[in-house]
Amino acid sequence: MPTIVRDGTTLAYEERGTGEPALVFVHGWTCDRSFFAPQAEHFARRHRVVSVDLRGHGESDKPEGPYSIATFADDIAYLMERLGLGRAVVVGHSMGGITVLQLAAAHPDRVAAIVMVDPAPFSIPPEVRSDAEALATAIEAGHEDPRRGFIVDRFFLPASDPALVERVLGVMMAAPPHVAAGALRAAFQFDAPAAAARCRVPALHIAATPPFNEPHHMSQWLPGVVNGWTVGAGHFNQLEAPEQVTSMIEGFLRHHV
Repeated sequence: MPTIVRDGTTLAYEERGTGEPALVFVHGWTCDRSFFAPQAEHFARRHRVVSVDLRGHGESDKPEGPYSIATFADDIAYLMERLGLGRAVVVGHSMGGITVLQLAAAHPDRVAAIVMVDPAPFSIPPEVRSDAEALATAIEAGHEDPRRGFIVDRFFLPASDPALVERVLGVMMAAPPHVAAGALRAAFQFDAPAAAARCRVPALHIAATPPFNEPHHMSQWLPGVVNGWTVGAGHFNQLEAPEQVTSMIEGFLRHHV
């Protein structure tokens, strides 16, 4: 597995395909690069594709921290520079969705466009922040049931494939407590509307059911955003409805990039 070291932290990634623009896939909270496998395989037929394991995740190093969305974005910018990707289309899911937004805001010279697949919430009420902090504290204390319940209740529909639910749980529950708690806090502390105000590249938002961010709100935070919405798929819509997500990204590339 190829790796790049940034400031002492080893970052793992997978690369395949050729063609411009390059696409970079960024997974979400306590996930890994395999969570965009259907899309990476599809686009590698005509594009250079890089799938990353964020620090703390997958095969990347898992330092004690701190973890922040800005650090994740800076890691990706560094990797993109080292790989000579030019201005790439960067696709992120959940926490990865707000990470690619921050990447576009902080490193516009690296980004041709962004795709946010059901990104983490942009607007978070105080009581929800309080609940997230309680969950992070429980994770740090080694309590698995609150984390498991949060994943099942918030990320899946009653009709979701049980085998997929168990596969996702297997990966997410395996994340070390310090990573899971730190990255969760990072996602809930991030000022997404402020990053959106600095984003100047074409953007696609693909909502799930129910969406973390209503499309009409996304249009207020990010004027000019292209909104899509998958049918019959929960938060992991890139895995539950891969053809729908892939088709929307294809159309976005054709008409906006």
